[in-house]
Amino acid sequence: MTSLLSRIQSPTDLRKLDRSQLKALATELRAFLIHSVSQTGGHLASNLGVIELTIALHYVYNTPDDRLVWDVGHQTYPHKILTGRREGMATLRKAGGIAGFPKRDESEYDTFGTGHSSTSISAALGMAVAAKAQGLDRRSVAIIGDGAMTAGMAFEALNNAGDMDTNLLVILNDNDMSISNNVGALNNYLARLMSGKLYDSVRRSGKKVLDIIPPVKEFARRAEEHAKGMMTPGTLFEEFGFNYIGPIDGHDMDTLVDTLSNIRQLQGPQFLHVVTQKGKGYSPAEDNPNKYHGVSKFDPQNGHSLAQNEQRPTYTQIFGDWLVDMAATDSRLVGITPAMCDGSGLNRFAEAYPQRYFDVGIAEQHALTFAAGMACDGLKPVVAIYSTFLQRAYDQLIHDIALQDLDVLLAIDRAGLVGADGPTHAGSFDLSFLRCIPNIVIMAPSDENECRQMLTTGYLHTGTAAVRYPRGSGIGAPISKTLERIEIGKAQLVRQGKKVAILAFGSMLQPALDAAASLDATVVNMRFIKPLDETTILEIARSHDHIVTIEENALMGGAGAAVMECLQAHHVVKSVLCLGLPDHFIEHGSHEAMLAACGLDKTGICTAIEKLISE
Repeated sequence: MTSLLSRIQSPTDLRKLDRSQLKALATELRAFLIHSVSQTGGHLASNLGVIELTIALHYVYNTPDDRLVWDVGHQTYPHKILTGRREGMATLRKAGGIAGFPKRDESEYDTFGTGHSSTSISAALGMAVAAKAQGLDRRSVAIIGDGAMTAGMAFEALNNAGDMDTNLLVILNDNDMSISNNVGALNNYLARLMSGKLYDSVRRSGKKVLDIIPPVKEFARRAEEHAKGMMTPGTLFEEFGFNYIGPIDGHDMDTLVDTLSNIRQLQGPQFLHVVTQKGKGYSPAEDNPNKYHGVSKFDPQNGHSLAQNEQRPTYTQIFGDWLVDMAATDSRLVGITPAMCDGSGLNRFAEAYPQRYFDVGIAEQHALTFAAGMACDGLKPVVAIYSTFLQRAYDQLIHDIALQDLDVLLAIDRAGLVGADGPTHAGSFDLSFLRCIPNIVIMAPSDENECRQMLTTGYLHTGTAAVRYPRGSGIGAPISKTLERIEIGKAQLVRQGKKVAILAFGSMLQPALDAAASLDATVVNMRFIKPLDETTILEIARSHDHIVTIEENALMGGAGAAVMECLQAHHVVKSVLCLGLPDHFIEHGSHEAMLAACGLDKTGICTAIEKLISE
């Protein structure tokens, strides 16, 4: 344990350090973080980039009374280490260990739970308003990245916050250099000047004096904006009603502490633009920040992964290969992603068809309506999106796509449980919230080849279609090179048994087969959630004593509920057991352990069915 870091059990200890020691602490914290993440895996590059900023924030602000709200949460490992969870980093993202994102019930310093982007400004503004309503001298700070700033919700919050006289600080962590390419001594000096009390006093006094002469006030406002605009890119944020400060070097500890100390004394909405480098201080991550955004265990000496190479292709890779193959057959195909090119498997497509590839930023709502507009005028959009992020565009799916019966294919990745990323990223609800929408076909593949077939089926279908597939690899099924379609709404009998019939949806087919071998049960690969194969369901009901449905989705409103509705509609009374995800958020851990805890492995399925039969 390093000498300074070992003394920090809370930000109170941090604030006891002499300011001259902060740079050394940053060096120690960076070394500890690299070693820690190399042992557990997790997010690395983004965390290395905010070490100085995190130290400065906790040094200047009276946390946890002052509120720090981190957007998304990818960059909160230094925050966790400085707030009493240093030893807990060994359990990061493991069952029973600390979460990879801020979590309110984990620490009082985690003021707002995150995982999805662009929520920080709204949440911090709510906290600032609450403090004002209670007469508290409390400060609220939102720390948001330039990627998250592309989302409409962030601008909605800025628009609201700039019109309110609350003590809110928004820090833009510009780690892609997407707004300001050059930050140096002059910018740092100007930031200190503009965040000082003298500048703020003159600024506010001048506005009061000029209030009685509106034309001169407007002239002065524009003159100030143009003066700032010659050296800073802050005019946009000034228009929102914020006092813009920056850009400053996010790795210059003295500038950070000086500027934040000044800002903490100011009244009203403030906007600080900080430029940082992803992967700062670790050359492999500096050279390839995207590769080191999220990592498995690695050798900290050279950055080489220690994970075993997965021989089987992932479902994400299956989708990416299919997209390239299908695009070659149809020039109308376009691919859309809300800032998840690599995660959704679009890299090959983006390289092969750059004019037909569209990354719209972290803007899921826009992505779907953008696709709807394309579909209206003759293109065939494929939207690659995580299940958990599709939740953010539900109205657009209903109102802009399904209601107009438009030709859009949703490739829904990370459906079901997602292991170490936990409940914020789990795709637990898509079957429930999709199947109630008219004009949509919903499919769930049981293996890699079926995924390819379903993508083809959905694309060639006239109308809205969705294919939901899990994270990670399949079962190693042979993959056809051709683009084959399957009959919509047709299930597949894969095992004939007696008395008990298991209707398996998507990823649950293999554990259903494992359990059926012990129970001599029939197994049906349902394949379609909408439309259901009602003919097969009714035949199964007539020939079996018990029906069991299995899905990696919330039980409420899911595929099992659809089977129950089918039986009820046909006035069939039958013993039915529905297995799926329980009615609570499931914490992070290994995917296998999570399924077992939900009773969705072979042992859990057998136990549940044996209990059903005995009762």
